[in-house]
Amino acid sequence: MTITHQQPLGTPFSASTTIEDVMTGQDLSGRTAVVTGGYSGLGLETTRGLAAAGAHVVVPARRPDTARAALQDVAGCEVIAMDLADLDSVRAAAVQISDRLERLDILMAVAGVMATPERRVGPGWESQLAANHFGHFALTSELYPLLAAADGARVVVNSSAGHALTDFRWHDPHFRTGYDKWLAYGQSKTANVLFAVHLDTLGRDDGVRAFALHPGKIITGLQREMSLQEQIDRGWVDVHGKVIGAGFKTPTQGAATGLWAATSPLLDGRGGLYLEDCDVARTSVPEQSMDDGGVRAYAIASDAAARLWDLSLTATGATPITR
Repeated sequence: MTITHQQPLGTPFSASTTIEDVMTGQDLSGRTAVVTGGYSGLGLETTRGLAAAGAHVVVPARRPDTARAALQDVAGCEVIAMDLADLDSVRAAAVQISDRLERLDILMAVAGVMATPERRVGPGWESQLAANHFGHFALTSELYPLLAAADGARVVVNSSAGHALTDFRWHDPHFRTGYDKWLAYGQSKTANVLFAVHLDTLGRDDGVRAFALHPGKIITGLQREMSLQEQIDRGWVDVHGKVIGAGFKTPTQGAATGLWAATSPLLDGRGGLYLEDCDVARTSVPEQSMDDGGVRAYAIASDAAARLWDLSLTATGATPITR
């Protein structure tokens, strides 16, 4: 992928497109999918959309009982226990999934955390980088043989316009010199894009294509670590928690881009791209506001993507993907 490929296709969709719009006519019977975070917020909408089209969906969940309750009316899905911030848990979940499936057609990395207080997990990792990137990196690496066994698998990683907050902090990725919850979030979202770029490079000869995306601004459980007052001060909600921010999407609109990425024939033969509003996004410049859309060049740079891949392999001890 080069930056020249990062150009809108001119799809018939927009920011207001819903799951129903992108999934009309889709038949996923016999297909298998894994959706992290697939029991709340955008993940729940994603699971419902895939299952309604006939896919068998596996939902790894940190709270499996809660997940089963949320998904009790969704046919064709199953829940297994997994905590993205715990690599032993991720590996155990990958073994269970590999025991259940012969191939994996769609892997949706939807789970995430945002703007959390400073926390350390594993060997002292910053928790947002650990959950949003390292956990998904390890899961995908361990499930790669299943992806390669499918006929044209796709991996879809939920990033965010928040990637525009910062490039990857090579000098201090775990914020040893002072923590900023928004920069930590932004770094993890940049990592999500870089991960998709290099995964696509490694996987394309096996028919495995990868995409990252900005789902849009949506109030979901992702904001659970933020106080109501902070959301009011940012103009997102009113004192009653009602969404009032301009340009906010509904959950079904927010999940549409991910499902479009996972299923659209318009993306056949493509990969390593950053998407928004059910289209390929343009490249943005540093002077632009993140609210103006687009992807920063540093987040799709192939050399940085390869560097982060090597860093992540060393950190997680995940099974390498060989070309």
